[in-house]
Amino acid sequence: MPRKVDAEARRRDVVAALFRVAERDGLARVSLRTVADEAGLNLGSLRHYFASQQELMRFAMQAMVDRVGDRLQARVDRIRALGDLPAADRVEQATDLLAELLPLDDERRAELTVFLDFTAHARTHPELRDLAVRAATGSRSLARRVVARLAGDSTPADEIELQTERLVSLVDGLGVNATLYPEVLTAPRAREVLHAHLTALAR
Repeated sequence: MPRKVDAEARRRDVVAALFRVAERDGLARVSLRTVADEAGLNLGSLRHYFASQQELMRFAMQAMVDRVGDRLQARVDRIRALGDLPAADRVEQATDLLAELLPLDDERRAELTVFLDFTAHARTHPELRDLAVRAATGSRSLARRVVARLAGDSTPADEIELQTERLVSLVDGLGVNATLYPEVLTAPRAREVLHAHLTALAR
């Protein structure tokens, strides 16, 4: 058992090193060598945990998707536990939930920076495509639930779908712009725009 725990911990350390390299230098600079150097390992030791760069990249992207998903699910669970609330409170909850996908602090900024690189990389690397699609599908599912909760039961299904796409596009656009051009779109402003949109949706 200790060996298994140590192996899992070492894989997490390696993935953390990959994220640091990717955030600092870009995903194009990620290789087994650069990640091994960042993690303080020799190349042979790293290959004990990841036989190829392809395997490492997939494991890292999977870890990122899972981490964000777990964080979102924790917020969803807390919202469920609160039951029905006034519209203004539902808007605040929805804003806090979707703000997990925006670069509002150093951790989320680093996460989104690397994730944008990963999704672009997945366009030409089929071994990562399913993870990118899973992330996109998950975002839509989350947005659909938010729209349904704010818009109300009487909203037609086709309107729910339309508003879902609008919300996904807004969150994606805010995330990309606040990550790539923080001097143009600040994190607080991105959250403010999201909150305004959700407030209008709840009317």
